Amino acid sequence: MDLGIKGKVALVTGGSRGLGKHAALSLAGEGVNVAISGRTPETLEKTVAELKGLGVSSIGVAADISDLSSSEELHQKIVDSLGPIDILVNNAGGGRPSNTVADTSFENYLGTFNLNLFGAFKLMQLTVPHMQAQHWGRIISITSIYGREYGGNISYMSAKAALIATTKHAGVTLAKDGVLFNTIAPGSILHEQGGWESFQNDNPPEVVEDFIKNNLPMGKFGWPEPVGDLVAFLASEKANLITGACIVVDGGQSHSLI
Repeated sequence: MDLGIKGKVALVTGGSRGLGKHAALSLAGEGVNVAISGRTPETLEKTVAELKGLGVSSIGVAADISDLSSSEELHQKIVDSLGPIDILVNNAGGGRPSNTVADTSFENYLGTFNLNLFGAFKLMQLTVPHMQAQHWGRIISITSIYGREYGGNISYMSAKAALIATTKHAGVTLAKDGVLFNTIAPGSILHEQGGWESFQNDNPPEVVEDFIKNNLPMGKFGWPEPVGDLVAFLASEKANLITGACIVVDGGQSHSLI
């Protein structure tokens, strides 16, 4: 299937490994020129080599998305190298130590929002004007099933819920401009150096088996390729009636009806 996005320019934050890497690879497989950001130069270089191996232009930019002062420099480096950004994938995210209101410091709460919401919002603001001018753009943000229903710690759940709400509002209000916003809510996806790999490594086998039995209807953790391929589809011409949506990729793990 030709997704109609060959030659477009994309930025995938947190794109050097995990879900971000698979999103970048799926886009590159469709002929999209892909910039990736991340915090580890060596990992960026390795993934950029893989992307270039698919026959597209690619660069890696070392950046910490939670440092909002670096957003404009990141954006400008990509524009100068590959051209204006047509597709933005806000993948960078994660949790910080917290649990309840009582034991969560404000600094950790704010830091989680910087990483999962405010960094993404800043990049939306930087990329939307070009998308509006050409009446075409795609912004896809990776959230979590724990942004749709109860789960995880308080700061992560709150930040992901806010990202879904931000995307819904932007998707509705900018639909007339041809700029489509959507979120993807993964469940427990196992990938190298990810949180669920750590969970497996840090717990006895019986604890892991019990979690799978009680939470994962497919009897196993998810895998990243379906998330990457959904990113490419939502970025495509085939998805031009989808905006403001939050699509779950969780093998039936979540309980929400909406």
